[in-house]
Amino acid sequence: MLKVEEIQTPVAFSAELIAQFADVVSRYPEGKQKSALLPLLHLVQAEFGWVSPPAMDKVAEYLDILPIEVYEVASFYSMYLLRPQGKYLLEVCRTGPCCLVGAEKIMKYIEEKLGVREGEVTPDGLFSWRGVECLAACGFAPVLQIGPEYTFYENLTPEKVDKLVADLTAQSKN
Repeated sequence: MLKVEEIQTPVAFSAELIAQFADVVSRYPEGKQKSALLPLLHLVQAEFGWVSPPAMDKVAEYLDILPIEVYEVASFYSMYLLRPQGKYLLEVCRTGPCCLVGAEKIMKYIEEKLGVREGEVTPDGLFSWRGVECLAACGFAPVLQIGPEYTFYENLTPEKVDKLVADLTAQSKN
């Protein structure tokens, strides 16, 4: 659940972001600016790391649509993050093929290893994790990806998770 301070915190879009908005909206016919909603939300998420309610309100204002229209879209698609995440978001495939070879055990292991439940952020701000739908790597299951570059880690085991977390932790200190 979002905290009250997250909901009420105003957000300012940079001039560069507004210019990107204008470029995207210009690709659609006059009066059809709502068609630009998904790419605009991607731009907001790239800039802020997540899509906050105030940011959604500003996108609605920019597109001259109702805020609920933005909320509906942002909450429907799992690619939009509706709360702050760790620097490294571990996304574990939780569909059938991955679960058959241990994805649920890997998710439980990650929860224990990081000490946070799905959707939470570690106290150091480095990690969060969540289960996601198919990552199209069934032959290498269980699999996870880390965004925003979406690097894949395949044939996961607890030992591979330990090494991944250690490597990312060390990398963040450099």
